[in-house]
Amino acid sequence: MVYVTLAGAILSEVLATTAMKYSDGFSRLWPSLGTAAGYLVAFALLAQTLKAMNIGTAYAIWAGAGTALVAAIGMIFMGESASALKILGLVLVVAGVVVLNLGGAH
Repeated sequence: MVYVTLAGAILSEVLATTAMKYSDGFSRLWPSLGTAAGYLVAFALLAQTLKAMNIGTAYAIWAGAGTALVAAIGMIFMGESASALKILGLVLVVAGVVVLNLGGAH
């Protein structure tokens, strides 16, 4: 169940960050509210996750997966460049999370 909660935190953070892009510097109401709500849910779920998972493992997964997903969204849906070096960086982020997770989630 802890991984489901963490996945919810990651999804909420990714949605909040994507909404922030569309908020135009918080000058558009609905994307701005979506950003605030998304981060509120993300941090609440992350806090619940930390009850059962080590902080280093949880944060590495949360930050790494969120970073990789937001970068992929940028490249696939927002026209950001997708160079080999950028993709290598994403692979290294994911690899780092996997290595940190090998120590166990509890």
